[in-house]
Amino acid sequence: MPLPLCTLSGQAHHCLHALKSVKKDCLPPLHIARWASTSPVPRITTHYTIHSRNKDKRWEGVNMERFAEEADVVIVGAGPAGLSAAIRLKQLANEYGKDVRVCLVEKAAQIGAHTLSGACLEPRALEELLPDWKEREAPLQTPVTEDKFGILTKNSRIPVPILPGLPMTNHGNYIVRLGHFVNWLGEQAEALGVEVYPGYAAAEVLFHEDGSVKGIATNDVGIQKDGAPKANFERGLELHAKVTFFAEGCHGHLAKQLYNRYNLREKCQPQSYGIGLKELWLIDEKKWKPGRVEHTVGWPLDRHTYGGSFLYHLNEGEPLVALGFVVGLDYQNPYLNPFKEFQRWKHHPSVVPTLEGGKRIAYGARALNEGGFQSIPKLTFPGGVLIGCSPGFMNVPKIKGTHTAMKSGMLASEAVFNQLTNENLQAKTIGLDVPEYEENLKKSWVWKELYSVRNIRPSCHGVLGVYGGMIYTGVFYWILRGMEPWTLKHPGLDSDQLKPAKDCTPIEYPKPDGKISFDLLSSVALSGTNHEHDQPPHLTLKDDSVPVNKNLAIYDGPEQRFCPAGVYEYVPLETGEGLRLQINAQNCVHCKTCDIKDPSQNINWVVPEGGGGPAYNGM
Repeated sequence: MPLPLCTLSGQAHHCLHALKSVKKDCLPPLHIARWASTSPVPRITTHYTIHSRNKDKRWEGVNMERFAEEADVVIVGAGPAGLSAAIRLKQLANEYGKDVRVCLVEKAAQIGAHTLSGACLEPRALEELLPDWKEREAPLQTPVTEDKFGILTKNSRIPVPILPGLPMTNHGNYIVRLGHFVNWLGEQAEALGVEVYPGYAAAEVLFHEDGSVKGIATNDVGIQKDGAPKANFERGLELHAKVTFFAEGCHGHLAKQLYNRYNLREKCQPQSYGIGLKELWLIDEKKWKPGRVEHTVGWPLDRHTYGGSFLYHLNEGEPLVALGFVVGLDYQNPYLNPFKEFQRWKHHPSVVPTLEGGKRIAYGARALNEGGFQSIPKLTFPGGVLIGCSPGFMNVPKIKGTHTAMKSGMLASEAVFNQLTNENLQAKTIGLDVPEYEENLKKSWVWKELYSVRNIRPSCHGVLGVYGGMIYTGVFYWILRGMEPWTLKHPGLDSDQLKPAKDCTPIEYPKPDGKISFDLLSSVALSGTNHEHDQPPHLTLKDDSVPVNKNLAIYDGPEQRFCPAGVYEYVPLETGEGLRLQINAQNCVHCKTCDIKDPSQNINWVVPEGGGGPAYNGM
C-alpha cells in the first residue's frame, strides 16, 4: 500500500518556502562582536540551552507553540551522505510506485555553501547511485593525471614513490570542488521529488514517549544577543518522521546528544579528528598542471604531530589550484596554531614557486574525522540512523570520505525503504528501528575498505611518529592489505592530549607577507562568513569562569590559536586587571574545532539562526 503524502499546513507551508527562497548574494562586511561586563566573572553565554527560558521573566507570556509537519523520512544535512540518501529513497519509491515523503533540512543558506573538502573524489559510490552522471553533467571535470608525494624538510623535498595498491594512489579519481558537486546532487534530489529546505538549522531532536526519535525542530529566530525575545520572535518548526537520518557532517551537534542518550559509543574508541584549512588560488598559467595531485608530510610539523598538505590543479577553464593543510587535533603543544602552520608551509621552496604571482580568492576550514574503523559508533537506534561523516567513515590514509559517506546514505535508505513499505512490519517503537542498515554496511565494501586501513593512523603514535606510520603502511598494508591479526588503539580524546603550557616551548611564527601568507581576519573575510549580529552567541560555555581559570591559566588560552577564524580572544578586563574571554561568534566558519579540542570540554557548539555561517563557493 502506498504511504500517504502529508500536505503542509498553510502557515507552515509559507514558513518553509519563504526560507527556501532565501539567497545571500551580498554579504555585509566581517564584523567583530564585543561584550562588556563589570561583573567579577563577565557573562559570556546567553543561549537558552545554557540559561533556561523557563526561569527568565522576559519570556513570560511569549507564545512558544510550534507548528508540526509529518514526513516519512527527515534528513538533517545536505552533504554527500544526506543527498545520496534522499536520492536513493526517491529512486526506490519511484521504482516500486510508492509515495514516500522525504524532507531534507540544511543550515546553509544555499546547498553547498557550508561544504569544504580537498577534494579528490573516488567515483565508486556515484557510479552506483547515478550511473549516467556524465550525461547529467556532474561537475567532475578534472580526472587525476599525475600523483606526487613527498616528505618536506625545512629547505628540501624528498620524493616518495607511490606504489600501486597504496591508499594514496589516485588513478581513476577526480579533483572536484565539493560544494559544486553537492549543489549538483541537490538538483538531482529535487528533480526526484525530495523537498530540500536550505536555510533551516536543525536545533533539537524530538522524542516520542517511548524514547524513540520523533524528528527534529528547527531553530527559533528573533532572539536578542542578551537572550531576550525580539518583537519578531518566531518558534522553529517541528518535522516528524518515521525515521530521521542524521547527516550533519563531522562532529554533528545533534549526533553528540544521540551518542549519550542511546550510549552509541559504548563499544568503540573515541573519535579522533583533524582540522583542515584550505585556500583557492588563481596562478600563473605557465605553472598550471591540470590533473596534478600533490601531497606532503613533514615540515613545518614535527614527527609527533600528525598532518600534511595537499595541492590540486583543477581544470575548470582557468588556472585554479586548491591547496590546504591538515593538522591532527591530537597534537600536544598548546602553542601550536594550525592556521599559522598552513601559512608557513606555503613558503616552502617546493611550494612557493607555484603561488608566486598568483592571487588567493577563497579561504575556509573544517574539522574531519580521523578515527576510522575503531571509532565507528552504533549507527542505528529507535527512530533514527547516523550516516556519512557524522559517525565518521573517512579513509584517513586515502584522505577521502565522500565515497564512503555517499554509500552509507544509500545503504541506510535501502534498509529504511524496506521497513517503510513492509505491510507486515510489527514495530516495537513508534520511531522505526532499522538495524538492517548497520548489518548491510558491515557486509559492504565500505566496511572492508575501512578495516583494511584501520591501523595506519594509530601507527603514527609510536616513537617515530608520522614516519613510523609510513613504515607501517609500507610493511604491513602493502604486503598484508590490512589482514594483520591485531587492531591498534588511539590514545584517547583529542581534548585530553594537550600538555600544560609550562611544559611546552612557545612557537615563533613569521609575520605574513600579504602575498603568499596572510593574516587571519583577512582570510576569514574571503570565506563570506556572516551571522545575524543580534543573536545569542552559538559558541556556548557550560561555565563562563572556566576559560580564564583553567584554559588560560594552565594552557595559555589555546582556543585563541586552534580556532581558524579568530572567534576566541582574551582581552583586558574593563577594570584593567586581568583578562576575559571574548567570543566573536560572527566570525565562526562552523568547523567545530573548538568543541573538539577545548581541553576543558566547556565549549558546546550549537546552531545559530538558519542561513548563518560561511558562504563558500565551490570549496
